[in-house]
Amino acid sequence: MKSIKFLDKELSRRDLLIGAGITAIAATAPGFASKAEALGGPTEKWPWPYVKLDPQKTADIAYDEWYRVFCGAAVINSVFSQLREKVGEPYKSFPVDAFIFLEGGVSGWGTICGCNSGANIVTNLIVGPRTAGTEDGMLMGSELMQYYASTSMPVYTPKQPKFTGAMPKTVADSPLCHVSVGKWMKAANKDLGSADRKDRCARLTASIAFQTVTLLNQWKDGKYKTKGIIPAKGYGIQSQHNCTDCHGDKVPSPPAKKA
Repeated sequence: MKSIKFLDKELSRRDLLIGAGITAIAATAPGFASKAEALGGPTEKWPWPYVKLDPQKTADIAYDEWYRVFCGAAVINSVFSQLREKVGEPYKSFPVDAFIFLEGGVSGWGTICGCNSGANIVTNLIVGPRTAGTEDGMLMGSELMQYYASTSMPVYTPKQPKFTGAMPKTVADSPLCHVSVGKWMKAANKDLGSADRKDRCARLTASIAFQTVTLLNQWKDGKYKTKGIIPAKGYGIQSQHNCTDCHGDKVPSPPAKKA
């Protein structure tokens, strides 16, 4: 029987036929289609199923999860762990721990806070992305980023705090991890590795998880009216509302429109 070489391994025609048969059988197995849908493609359906959740319980989960997977994954898991139990798929197939890289403003680079990234992932999956013919998911995510930037944080107070000292509050005026954490560290006079700073970020994560579910519950009831905007539509360039904390007089601007 003739054989071919595939990835440095000799395969006979019999091997190939068996492999094709296994693939065909797997495609008809329960759960195969749902997992394929979760990965995307023409079978993708929006929005993902959602049942109303308790914002306080969600915040409590997010607070504890921060100490396991940090900000972004904690926001996602605070919502999706509950929906795995209440709804099932596609949440059971969602690899929530993969989003631990959102920590520290994406792999420690201090860019967008993981809370904001996690919240946008949640809203765009549940409400639906722009490719689903709606901007609602994106606008809800934008509203949450504005809430993050303009609110004196953290709002959430844990029932059983891992740090029991005084917890200063600051307004970031930015969705960026670097600015948000930096302003708090200056106000609290604490370093990055301090127990105070860690608990501050855990509480901030819980605060965003609470607000995310609050808005999703309004959406589920058909009562949600977004306050979110897409800044680029107003500025003519992708932007946040506060550039000067980082850029000073070197804020990039779009070229003047031709007459």
